[in-house]
Amino acid sequence: MTGSRFAMALTAALLAMPILNSPLPAEDYPARPVRVIVPFGAGGPADVTARQIGSILQESFGQPFVVENRTGAGGVIGTLEAAKSPPDGYTLLMMSNTQTANESLVPQRKYELMRDLAPIAPVNYSDLVIVVHPAVPAKTLQEFIALAKAQPGKLNYASSGQGTPYHMAGELFKAMAGIDVLHVPYRNSGEARSGVIGGQVQMMIDAVPAMAPNIAEGQVRALATTGKTPSSVLPNVPTVTEAGIPGYEATIWLGLMAPAGTPKAIIDKLNAAVNAAIKRPDIVKLWTAQGAVPMSMSPEEFDKFLRGDIVKWAEVVKKFDKPQ
Repeated sequence: MTGSRFAMALTAALLAMPILNSPLPAEDYPARPVRVIVPFGAGGPADVTARQIGSILQESFGQPFVVENRTGAGGVIGTLEAAKSPPDGYTLLMMSNTQTANESLVPQRKYELMRDLAPIAPVNYSDLVIVVHPAVPAKTLQEFIALAKAQPGKLNYASSGQGTPYHMAGELFKAMAGIDVLHVPYRNSGEARSGVIGGQVQMMIDAVPAMAPNIAEGQVRALATTGKTPSSVLPNVPTVTEAGIPGYEATIWLGLMAPAGTPKAIIDKLNAAVNAAIKRPDIVKLWTAQGAVPMSMSPEEFDKFLRGDIVKWAEVVKKFDKPQ
């Protein structure tokens, strides 16, 4: 090959490289199934919501959004798997305030939320409800607090693991009520729910949508809800503030993230699709009946929200010490 022909061939190869190495354009995304990692057990709010949103995204994009439950270590295992996945938009994480709390509670984790994952969009939030097994001789929250103070360390409460919203809500309740109640972590919210329904534990703080059917069936007794205002699903149950602990508030919220480095165009495309999904009349009607409220933000707004929530829980952990 002559020098001129070699130069022409080299130039052509160099010009072709950006095309060959460039990622799939956002307008062609997704071109294959998308995996949605849920780092919590099946049947819980994150799992149910991921499947609801995944079904709508599948309709919108024409590709399956496959939910995979990767449980363990209070959400750390599944979150780490998502963080280590290729940043191509084909692995997403359905996360909650468990992940923001874990930034303070689990210093040994092998990822940092805001370094290794990119915010896409929040999805919804739900108030929680404090329930007890029917055998517990307390009809009101104040009666339960009095019972706990009379038997320090003798009563216990269930959660789906350290750092979960139920655990943090329980520790906040203990601190503000001035009671000593033993934390009993389960592997997931379904097992924790079964524990209080079965009487193995006396109390649990759970998401309203998940626990409302059990309350209606008389399997547990509702003492208070944790929002600023009464729950539309449980209108006759007082808030914790109304029941005598002013200023107490706790919720569970859910959102989507992707591995850091995922192209912004794909992040924006997913954000638009999620925001459209949570505004659908059928979803709004369903969630309203369940006590869930849609949350709509841009990726940048969700980033700011996440950073603020990390600071919030860091202050709670610092003030009340690390829950055991």
